Amino acid sequence: MTKAPFAPLPDHGRFNYSPIHGRKDYRWPNGARLAVYLGFNLEHFAFGEGLGACLGPPSPQPDVLNFAWREYGNRVGAWRCLALFDQLGLPAATILNTALYAHAPELLEACVRRGDEMVGHGHSNAVRQAVYGEAEERALLQGCRDLIAQHSGSAARGWLSPWISETMLTPDLLAETGYGYTLNWCHDDQPQAMRTRSGQTLWAIPYPQELNDIPMVVARQMDARDFADMVIDNFDEMRDQSAQQPLVMGLALHPYIVGQPYRLRHLRRALEHMARARDAGEIWLTTPGAIYEHVRTLEA
Repeated sequence: MTKAPFAPLPDHGRFNYSPIHGRKDYRWPNGARLAVYLGFNLEHFAFGEGLGACLGPPSPQPDVLNFAWREYGNRVGAWRCLALFDQLGLPAATILNTALYAHAPELLEACVRRGDEMVGHGHSNAVRQAVYGEAEERALLQGCRDLIAQHSGSAARGWLSPWISETMLTPDLLAETGYGYTLNWCHDDQPQAMRTRSGQTLWAIPYPQELNDIPMVVARQMDARDFADMVIDNFDEMRDQSAQQPLVMGLALHPYIVGQPYRLRHLRRALEHMARARDAGEIWLTTPGAIYEHVRTLEA
């Protein structure tokens, strides 16, 4: 029997539709209306197999060109970015593959010393999370959280799946393994509560799929100058819009992309623009974990 042509479409059941206008109003700390965070993605890829962003057309494995380009981010680009963040006094969320604890522990130690938030991002970006069964996915989530706690002193509160890849159970398993928020869902400009099968709330903190160097620079081949202009334009527009309701703006960065010197020059210009607004008390420059803790307080 075929379905009626106007039957409701399959739905995820995680949250209801809600237009941005007409919601309860609130403010971020210090009375700010716009919360801004940097999502600093530190990733590691298997050599000779698996997935990975590409500078040029993928070659038969071992794809040395594309592997080495990505590895530049861990060896050089990330350190240049951290120096820039230090110069401007910017906090960051280190969104990390736990394989880096074995591959480049010095890099993650530097992020911990800075006081950055450590966010789970799978073990490696060479594998999509959606390929796992329930037991394997639970083990991945719990194992990454345990490793982060072991090396940084506190367990991760947030998660971003490699390649934003989920199973039907990912939000449920995140809540059940101790995570409080996810960055996977990019459906809003405000944090949104998601339902899970255990009854626990999992918060969706906005993570950008447009204000993100992979889709813009790699996929759309946007010039670094244009990407920086886009960041500034997005920031200025959201700062204006936040007069109507509190908003969250994330900026997703990958050091093998923005850590290239000519791109870093333009990223510096964009971050300086946001830092000036921070210094003027116009925004809350923070981390997704701090945003999560604030909305939890408001909910209570």
